[in-house]
Amino acid sequence: MSKVQIANAVAAQPATVPDAGAFVDRILDLTGPLPQIQLLFEAQIGLLWIVMRPEPKPVFTLALVDSVLRVQRALRRMAETEAAMPVSVLAYRSSGPAFSLGGDLDFYLDCLARNDRDGLQRYAETACAVIEGNATGLNGLVTTVSAVHARALGGGIDPARACHVMVAEQSATFCYPEVNHNHFPIAAAPILTRRIGPIEAERILISGKTFNATEFYDKGAVDALVTDGGSAKWIREFCDKTASSRRARIAIAAAFNRMGPDLSRELAEAGAAWVDHMMGLSEAERSKLRRIVQAQDRLLGRNAR
Repeated sequence: MSKVQIANAVAAQPATVPDAGAFVDRILDLTGPLPQIQLLFEAQIGLLWIVMRPEPKPVFTLALVDSVLRVQRALRRMAETEAAMPVSVLAYRSSGPAFSLGGDLDFYLDCLARNDRDGLQRYAETACAVIEGNATGLNGLVTTVSAVHARALGGGIDPARACHVMVAEQSATFCYPEVNHNHFPIAAAPILTRRIGPIEAERILISGKTFNATEFYDKGAVDALVTDGGSAKWIREFCDKTASSRRARIAIAAAFNRMGPDLSRELAEAGAAWVDHMMGLSEAERSKLRRIVQAQDRLLGRNAR
């Protein structure tokens, strides 16, 4: 199916509102089990939530990222084979104490200990595929939205910022701390640059500084600020307000994507560079990552109490 045909399928409304549970079951028939995420469908407004429930930490585990990618692929397949696609907005939120503490350092360290380049490559490719899907709205199929609360760190920001719209709750904070430990997030440079330009993106990534939600909004990196706990309500209202202009909004987002370099190529190059860099970390630098893991464990232990 061409992009025009997909767009027309999005515009077509089903004769009746689909049963939410049955629709989620149809997705699961295509994906199989989806560890570490939950799907919630609000049929009246065409809103499909991907609720992230990573275990054992609020980080982007390979299992979580792979689950998201399988949902994206299932939606694309449904759009190609069914008369009407009931999903018009794909939204992300996290159920944990933080939106995301970033990439899965435990997984990285395990790969490094085993000299497992393929494992790191699989992680990078899966993450980049999800990010590209968010940025393109699954090739013009849906509007993508993310709701960020509490902490968003490093590579945990990029899948959310890749979405057409990123909403931040007032107490949210954003930080790319990787540079302080001599590594970098996989996709931050191409994703941030598309949103706020290369100079400001580089300043943020080099600084390692923590920004509050208002500061990130003032830099153009957040699209809307909401009160704590208000992001889901804002997204539902967004679905209502933009229903009649959805196709135009997707087309405008696609036009801006075309104005930049090839995102797929940029992400592939970024992922390959990240794998090379991680494989080259010294033992002292790996020890720093292990200390971050220990600090995460202490923080999560305190929160659990």
